[in-house]
Amino acid sequence: MSTDTLAADGAAEAAPKAAACELGATVWLTGLPSAGKTTLAFALADRLRAEGHKVEVLDGDEIREFLSKGLGFSKEDRHTNVARIGFVAEKLAANGVKVLAPVIAPYADSRAAVRERHAALGTEFLEIHVATPVELCSERDVKGLYAKQAAGEISGLTGVDDPYEAPEQPELRLQTQGREVAESAAELYAFLTERGLA
Repeated sequence: MSTDTLAADGAAEAAPKAAACELGATVWLTGLPSAGKTTLAFALADRLRAEGHKVEVLDGDEIREFLSKGLGFSKEDRHTNVARIGFVAEKLAANGVKVLAPVIAPYADSRAAVRERHAALGTEFLEIHVATPVELCSERDVKGLYAKQAAGEISGLTGVDDPYEAPEQPELRLQTQGREVAESAAELYAFLTERGLA
């Protein structure tokens, strides 16, 4: 095989990767509190950025602090929060940014409304269900929410005493139990590669 053929093969392989860097999309990671959504999002963001992708992580906690300050946790407020995040995500994704949104978004109709807005504007939306069982989430209890709920200090904890409507047909369902973060992040990266986004 000539050097020219090898160079051409290398260029042909690099072309889809370069094109993928230019494509925006919203990757919405939904799941219970302490499911690992944010950890996965940041692990994936690091890899994508290293490859030249424009990436933003719209962390649910940060959004509540800065964009949705003052909203509570009623169904209406949760819907408003999800709609705001979806609006920002679509704007970024439409401009070539990979938006990773690790947001519980407990209600199916809220997630569906975000998907519909993306579809209406021709922007890619991928729903990823981080399907960590509630028992494991309560063991991890990253923010101490499960302990507070068990002690009666808080109520309305998603998946415990407030509903969580798991996606029926997400684009990808990640089973994280018994897996390292790197394994789950690699599965998500492989999925994005299949979709021409990585």
